[in-house]
Amino acid sequence: MAKDIFFTPEGLEKIENEIEYLKTVRRKEVSERIKVALGYGDLSENSEYDEAKNEQAQVEERIAKLEMMVRNAKIIDEKDLNTEVVNIGSSVRVREVDTMEEDEYTIVGSAEADPLEGKISNESPVGSKLIGNHVGDVVEVEVPDGIIRYEICGITI
Repeated sequence: MAKDIFFTPEGLEKIENEIEYLKTVRRKEVSERIKVALGYGDLSENSEYDEAKNEQAQVEERIAKLEMMVRNAKIIDEKDLNTEVVNIGSSVRVREVDTMEEDEYTIVGSAEADPLEGKISNESPVGSKLIGNHVGDVVEVEVPDGIIRYEICGITI
């Protein structure tokens, strides 16, 4: 049984758009490359054909992976969220207790995680520790360098 994959409505739309692009644009591009490479003759020594076939396999694999994610998607409904407790879909402002440095993270499903945009996975060390906590709570997160303590300063939707 496949596990649920959590998405914001925007994140699911992004995945569905990528599937559509791969099916309508990339498949055609790769198919054209294969046709051109077939025109070069002997397939046993045709590197263009081999590359195009490999690319075709990668595109099909990506489509299958994304479609599996959509089948197992669980949409995060903002109506089910509140600012009392951290949950998937919450934006959380935290302060590192030792350095007093503040950060804001949005807790998302693992498929949407993008740390450079401040989107961390509910399965990540920080995300999993924040979920279920309230403003004022201090959580300890084990990282390779030791333990970081975060105080939750605010929760928004």
